[in-house]
Amino acid sequence: MSDVTTFVYSRWRPQNVKRILATGSSAFVGEIDDYTVLKYPLAQRDENRALERQSRIEMEARLEIESKILDVVCPHPRIVQKVNYSPEGLYLQRGVNGTVADYLLESGTGKPPPSVQQRLSWCREAAEAISYIHSRRVLHCDIQPTNLLLDKDLHIKLTDFQGKLLNADGTVDLFGGSGEPTRFCAPRDDPFDANIETELFALGCTIYFIMLSHAVYPDIIDGSTGWDERVRERFAKQEFPQDSHACSKVTAKCWLRQYNSAEEVVQEIAAIERLNASGSC
Repeated sequence: MSDVTTFVYSRWRPQNVKRILATGSSAFVGEIDDYTVLKYPLAQRDENRALERQSRIEMEARLEIESKILDVVCPHPRIVQKVNYSPEGLYLQRGVNGTVADYLLESGTGKPPPSVQQRLSWCREAAEAISYIHSRRVLHCDIQPTNLLLDKDLHIKLTDFQGKLLNADGTVDLFGGSGEPTRFCAPRDDPFDANIETELFALGCTIYFIMLSHAVYPDIIDGSTGWDERVRERFAKQEFPQDSHACSKVTAKCWLRQYNSAEEVVQEIAAIERLNASGSC
């Protein structure tokens, strides 16, 4: 018999939230106005059961850690701006054009697909965000297209900072509990054991998604029997996607751990951008 406890939380919102925009593993994201959102716990304060009250405490703790990490990395043009932190939750700058994932998946349904040059720009901007937070001793731990917001000018804003803040000696100062989903997770014994290599692996999977508008291994359907094990097995065997796109070499080097830093990824994508703009790519 499983000893795992599963909670199903009802959709709720504080009085100042107009509507729920997104649901994460521990928090809702609600609309405050055209410029601001509130990230707040899934569990309500008046939950009657002790385990649910404990869940609320843990969710609040994760938001507090996220607020502290944002204080370390903000302000920066590639990072979502923290507006305020209060007992209600974390107030954040709104990505008015949604996430990169949603933007790409909606393309073709009345919205023209982004150009190769636009995709390359997003890839570079995502890498710039990662390079910057690494310079601040922050590991994101959940790099994926759903955590890349788009502002009014379609520039990238990295969000969801419940990863790790490291001390100067490399030990963990703060950890908000984040980990990559299966299709972005580098093969390793402990999925929460993050480092530069695991971050760049996830960045490679994200670049792949941006360039092709779908995640790795589209032949493996989410929810099918053993789908997650099949993805992990291919990663472990280094059976990486062979699709041809402008950043094919970049994604391969991310997966094969051939970069030493995200800044190297930035420079390589910038060179590809220049070639593509000149018509040589």
